[in-house]
Amino acid sequence: MNLLDQLNPQQREAVETTDGPLLILAGAGSGKTRVITYRIAYLIDYCGVPPGNILAVTFTNKAAEEMRNRVDALVHTSLLGRPWLSTFHSFCVRLLREDGSKIGLRRDFSIYDEDDQLSVVKACVRRLSLSERELPSRGVLSRISHAKNHSQSPEDFYQTATDPMGEKVALAYQMYNKVLRESNAVDFDDLLLEAVRLLSEDAETALKYNQRYRYLLVDEYQDTNRSQYQLIRLLTQTQQNVCVVGDEDQSIYSWRGADIRNILEFEKDYPQARIIRLEENYRSTQTILDAAAAVVSHNLYRKGKKLWTSRRGDEKVYFYEGMDGENESLFVADWIVKRRKQHPDEKIAILYRTNSQSRLYEESLRRYGLKYSLVGGFSFYERTEVKDLLAYLKAAANPQDSVNLLRIVNSPPRGIGEGTVKKLEELARAHNLSFWDALEQLLEDRLAAKLDDKLLSARAASALENFYSLMKELQALVADAKVPELLNAILERTEYSARLEEEASPESLARLENIEELLNAATDSMERGEGLTEFLDHAALVSDVDAYDEKTSITLMTLHSAKGLEFPVVFLAGLEEGLLPHNRSLLNEHSLEEERRLCYVGMTRAQDLLILTRARSRRHYGDRMPVLSRPSRFWSEIPEELLQDISPRIGRPATAAPAAIPGERFYEYEPSESPSDHNAMPLGARVRHPRFGYGTVLQREGVGDDVKLTVSFPGVGLKKLIEKYAGLERL
Repeated sequence: MNLLDQLNPQQREAVETTDGPLLILAGAGSGKTRVITYRIAYLIDYCGVPPGNILAVTFTNKAAEEMRNRVDALVHTSLLGRPWLSTFHSFCVRLLREDGSKIGLRRDFSIYDEDDQLSVVKACVRRLSLSERELPSRGVLSRISHAKNHSQSPEDFYQTATDPMGEKVALAYQMYNKVLRESNAVDFDDLLLEAVRLLSEDAETALKYNQRYRYLLVDEYQDTNRSQYQLIRLLTQTQQNVCVVGDEDQSIYSWRGADIRNILEFEKDYPQARIIRLEENYRSTQTILDAAAAVVSHNLYRKGKKLWTSRRGDEKVYFYEGMDGENESLFVADWIVKRRKQHPDEKIAILYRTNSQSRLYEESLRRYGLKYSLVGGFSFYERTEVKDLLAYLKAAANPQDSVNLLRIVNSPPRGIGEGTVKKLEELARAHNLSFWDALEQLLEDRLAAKLDDKLLSARAASALENFYSLMKELQALVADAKVPELLNAILERTEYSARLEEEASPESLARLENIEELLNAATDSMERGEGLTEFLDHAALVSDVDAYDEKTSITLMTLHSAKGLEFPVVFLAGLEEGLLPHNRSLLNEHSLEEERRLCYVGMTRAQDLLILTRARSRRHYGDRMPVLSRPSRFWSEIPEELLQDISPRIGRPATAAPAAIPGERFYEYEPSESPSDHNAMPLGARVRHPRFGYGTVLQREGVGDDVKLTVSFPGVGLKKLIEKYAGLERL
């Protein structure tokens, strides 16, 4: 079959328009990934473009991997080479590793994640002699990231500061950048900024990449920020075969720098641009599309499109109003149980505006014994033992990486106390040294008898010497050893695993499982032919959405995390003024339009059924008395003929029930039999553990044999235990 025969007329036109600037306005579910991948295949097979001359960039590793798999299925590129398909950040890492030395960046630079960045910011705040209360580190980091996303230098930030607090943030920002330079490190925002600086300042390098990538494709163009926009412009200086694909109605990331003007003003940047609209939807029913379109049509800042589909669903968009937040969440769980009697394998998503809203839904699903996946929780690469081992690898590869050296200097404990670490930090600051150089200097001075024994005890000196020797061994292994070998060397020399095995608690066993999984990841990386640098880059660039498991039948996630996904059934929860739209957006026209786009994104995730829910009253900030809520304005923007009310009428059944569950009627929630496990340890229960003593249950996770309890033991701390094996006695 001809490649182009598998496309509709608009998709085919977009694929065949190969030269010159092209804007593809791709409505939700209109097959934009198909167009991008078929366009790449067409360029290679029909136009004879060498794969190495094609660059396609997107935002998540998951999207990039899907593109690679689809292109591989369409074109046998292995003999010809491959096009470069990656995220923006991965592309910039490759660019900087190859040519960053031209702007003074060493090839072995570290990439700092959010925890690393926060450690640096906290140190900067301390150096400014300010307390955490006076200048909260997380707030400072957020403002630094916002400034970088808008291409603001510390000097720019200082000039625009309107109060003394802003000036202090600017000083912390300047100090933060200095620490990163001294540590031979960059953060995520720097990857983009430094790539732009390289192409801006080095004309020879810019020309090289313009000639290498003669055809550029950009996915999700509506989500590009200032740096990404500049990067695209710099890569299309000598040729303008640039194809951007996006949907202005799904621009929902302004809080991280995305600028909707990039897509709305594409024709200003590229006057010769063509525009092609993809309006046939392959995901949702026409009713869902009409309801979503009715909401987003109230926005002024859009180009507009009319989505249609050949799918005809009989169901309307259902809406449910519960008495309070608990009733709303119990309705969802109850509905899922009934639905699953007929559709046991159906995938269902519960979407909400903020992470904090997940609690009620998690508790309700647990009461019904329903397993679920929570997207946006604790990432694998954020777990303590994983971060510790990655820190060893980073510090071995880049000894100037002070943040990661500080993380591992006494992990696992080796007798290097806070006082010793503080002396090293003071020495580093006084002589403008990195932590590693300060350690070397201290040990050299002691060896040469230049150091007063009162400043460093013999025990502390011995511990530092052992740590120094360990790191020198690991540095020597970096050049030749494979990543799994390096990890095993770290585990053996530090006795990290051995100590966890000795502890033999459920928590330590779970941590050992995570270490084993990290070794598996290292082996997979090695089999792909990757070295230490590529392995660390991948670990640094993994996002929450990349961890989404498509096999999960019930998924809880925020609306932001749901973008790009689809589910047969979607619950869009908390449709109330102050939640969706969020309170922070109510006084700003542009923010309110983004909230409306966010609602549109949530609605268009649904394939077959869309259920909107809200609570008539909701508790705020721990108030004992719930506060009455107002329905979201977005609710009222949906035409009545598209909606079906399944809300309870107190004392009698709802007037109608979803056609998806024939014969069912919904009442105000009064379960005839309790879904909870009477043998379970409830939240707040007082318990006794044979080893840790008395404690209180703070959290329950999972169901059945998988239940894990978080218990607070005074004098011991928090412990996560598997309920079935914990041996807890309820008091």
